[in-house]
Amino acid sequence: MKNEKAEEIFRKFLKEGNNRITPERFEVLEYALEYEGHFGADDLFILMKSSKSRVSRATVYNTLELLVQCELLSKRNFGDNISRYESNFKRQQHDHLICVECGEIVEFTDTRLLNIPESICKDLGFELDSYSFNIFARCKNRKNCKKHSNEKK
Repeated sequence: MKNEKAEEIFRKFLKEGNNRITPERFEVLEYALEYEGHFGADDLFILMKSSKSRVSRATVYNTLELLVQCELLSKRNFGDNISRYESNFKRQQHDHLICVECGEIVEFTDTRLLNIPESICKDLGFELDSYSFNIFARCKNRKNCKKHSNEKK
């Protein structure tokens, strides 16, 4: 499914930065925006290869970084030294709850958090650009925790 507005934003960004505009970069854009949830660069590369794409791993990695720079994607690290990406395009602000045992990531929105980043920035003399709020915890129900359920197999 083509997303013309995202393509327009990316094309303008590439031109302004004197970056090459290639069909492969737009193919990565399309797959990245359609990906459900969080993904690593290798996850996206494998998905694209399984769909018969001819895009190289280097193109995927480089394009993902460009997509982060032009703010169509966010780059996240959830404490495991693995960079994950998620689409910013047409998504509402949300935060993350991460199980430190199994790595499950739950997205949530809580209105109590909406004004906190802006307030902290104002109090400390900063102007808010963006924020990422992550809570690290353990699955309450150990039987449903992916780590503990995999240990039994």
